[in-house]
Amino acid sequence: MQHDRDFDPCYGEAIELTPGLRRLTARNPGPFTFMGTNSYMLGSQRLVVVDPGPVLPEHIEALLRAADGATVEAILVTHTHVDHSPGARLLKEKTGAPIIGCAAHHAARVLLANEVNPLDASADKDHSPDHQLVDGDIFDAAELSLETIATPGHTANHLCFAIKGEGLLFSADHVMGWSTSIVAPPDGNMRDYMQSLDKLLDRPEEIYLPGHGGKIEDARVYADQLKHHRLNRETAILTHLAGADSTIPEIVRALYTNVDPSLYPAAGLSVFAHLEDLSERGLVAAEGGLSLSAVYSKLP
Repeated sequence: MQHDRDFDPCYGEAIELTPGLRRLTARNPGPFTFMGTNSYMLGSQRLVVVDPGPVLPEHIEALLRAADGATVEAILVTHTHVDHSPGARLLKEKTGAPIIGCAAHHAARVLLANEVNPLDASADKDHSPDHQLVDGDIFDAAELSLETIATPGHTANHLCFAIKGEGLLFSADHVMGWSTSIVAPPDGNMRDYMQSLDKLLDRPEEIYLPGHGGKIEDARVYADQLKHHRLNRETAILTHLAGADSTIPEIVRALYTNVDPSLYPAAGLSVFAHLEDLSERGLVAAEGGLSLSAVYSKLP
């Protein structure tokens, strides 16, 4: 599948995407954040800010300059990774606006025996919303209606939001145009992720506004490609294990031949998510139990 990495972050500038909808990108580029985290501002005289980003005071100041005296009515958070949610608390201090949206951070499952959460440092464990939204909730603010869509997978508490009647959906880190999303147990869950993709594919929105990178046109076509990319990866893992029992690093070296080796650890987490799902479905076995260091085999 083709990713779109042609994106100018225009740091410090509020880029108008449609009337009453602007994007500001935080200056926190990196291998997992691309050019930085996108914050979105909805409205004109009354505003909703979506994902104020990391603890980056200059980004919060840029959001306030873009508000230009308008009332920030609410701060909407999609999920609790440190590049998305901690800035909400800084913005609340400046504006008094309530933090709404996703639940407090929690893993998709309990840790296995002797398991260490590899993404523990990326979790915003201090997030505590003033009002939690759940699947199907409608939130009215900034003269708009936003529909809450629970999309667990990347994180257990991940939410997307659709602007009703506009054909637009804030996809956060569930669907991004520049890259596939990391799904890493125990924070994430591959089966949940795939079911959440199907949920979006059943919806009408054709334009997605992601947490990183540019807006995604023909979004349902792209989401379908993501789904088949994951299914093809699953098939490749099973084919590899049919030839020989393997560890996760061995699977990564065999399947991710065009990936920078510095990204192998992230690829290993994705493979682990697939293996966890395949194990639950009775298709693979892990010697000594599921873990990042186990030897995996394909079951007959």
